[in-house]
Amino acid sequence: MPEQFWTVGELAAELGTTARALRFYEDKGLIAPKRAGQTRIYDHRDRARLLLILRGKRLGFSLREIREWLSLYEGEVDRPSRTRNWLERIDQRIRRLEQQRRDLDRTLAELAELRAQALARLAGCGAEAAAATPPLLPSSPEASASADGR
Repeated sequence: MPEQFWTVGELAAELGTTARALRFYEDKGLIAPKRAGQTRIYDHRDRARLLLILRGKRLGFSLREIREWLSLYEGEVDRPSRTRNWLERIDQRIRRLEQQRRDLDRTLAELAELRAQALARLAGCGAEAAAATPPLLPSSPEASASADGR
């Protein structure tokens, strides 16, 4: 099976990113596409590395952390210390995200309480004011629950 190659625009489109982002990762030394004149040519290895880079960014890792992660996949002998270090970075990220989720849940609960207070205040103003109350946004859990009859 012949090896597949991509131009910067083709690979960016396939991965849902921009050519500028690919050039940025190249400038940072995370990928090293071949060249045909002035044209960058990406192979399966570049594509695989870009998938890891984009996944790492989506998961909130820094470029330095992503570089560390990529080094685990390079031809070097796997060193348990490097894998343990990467595992610690993953655990730190999980702890940080769990704290953010707790903070977000607390904020949403406070906002729901404020909304309930505002609705109660409107209800005390009469039926006309209560009827003009906008519904919850469809993306909110409370709106989904009320729409589902929960």
